[in-house]
Amino acid sequence: MMSRLGTRDLRRIFENLDKNSDGQVSLEELNWLLDKIGVHYSMDELELSIGKPSLDFDEFLYFYDSISSEGTARSGGLESPEGNEGDGDQETDLAEAFRVFDLNDDGFISSEELQSVLSRLGLWDERSGRDCSSMIRAYDTNSDGRLDFEEFKSMMLITIS
Repeated sequence: MMSRLGTRDLRRIFENLDKNSDGQVSLEELNWLLDKIGVHYSMDELELSIGKPSLDFDEFLYFYDSISSEGTARSGGLESPEGNEGDGDQETDLAEAFRVFDLNDDGFISSEELQSVLSRLGLWDERSGRDCSSMIRAYDTNSDGRLDFEEFKSMMLITIS
């Protein structure tokens, strides 16, 4: 699952992907991003899905909407079980999203891990001098300085609704 991003965040991601500033993101650049966030497509699947060699911003938004509203979870090459709908799907999607952020696979998300993933997605400005500690503290109910799955789930469900 990919949490719903705002247009401003998507614009920043698009501009970071558009290396030559021609207003287009190539399929290779798009596939690189998808791979980074754990959504795996072969180039053939992506070409078939997109139907053209590059996307402008509006097409990028449409593509984002289509993959973020899909019922299947393609993260890590795992497909969602057929017929698994409702809360089960959401729980599975959240678990997969949690694994994307839990870089060292210890069952927790630290501020460093959160910042690293947000940076890779172009959603964190390293020059700001800030870190993600305040974001972690806002949802860290047991005050251990990191998010476990239940805390992450609470954060995501508040963000999504």
